[in-house]
Amino acid sequence: MDTTGDTVPTTPRLGRYLIDPDRSSVSFTSSHVFGLLPVRGTFAIRGGTVDVAAPLSASQVHAEVAAAGLRTGNARRDAAVRSAKFLDTDRYPLITFTSGRVDDTTVSGTLTVCGVARPASLSIVRSEVCTDVFTVRATTRVDRTRFGVTAARGMAGRHLGLTVEVRCVRA
Repeated sequence: MDTTGDTVPTTPRLGRYLIDPDRSSVSFTSSHVFGLLPVRGTFAIRGGTVDVAAPLSASQVHAEVAAAGLRTGNARRDAAVRSAKFLDTDRYPLITFTSGRVDDTTVSGTLTVCGVARPASLSIVRSEVCTDVFTVRATTRVDRTRFGVTAARGMAGRHLGLTVEVRCVRA
């Protein structure tokens, strides 16, 4: 409880914020071998912007993820997923998300993977707001086959649970 009389802001100050790639992450969970073995990994966030506006629904988010920044802790698997058989990171080096709608609990927009754009909605599960910095954690579930990533049916999980944590610093 705040006993100083100061209120803690629930939304960041209006303006442009830069996503700090060194303090942000995308982690995922999936399955392997007919759903029997869990697979966990991360992608490297390359950067992005968040423009906080009034009303909040007019805010904009654009984030870029380095597709080749995939890490699962298994070099052989990582190389296979980066290959043309899956993410084809040589042809499609970026995974992008651009918002269409922002509110207190959800960021909805377009996720583009392997050149295929599909609607995506992230549920905000936690946010921390300070004066010129904020951090947001959001989750979603992605069906890789909707983006044309269809190799290894049965062996590689079809769905990925994504957790995105971004730290944004006022520009």
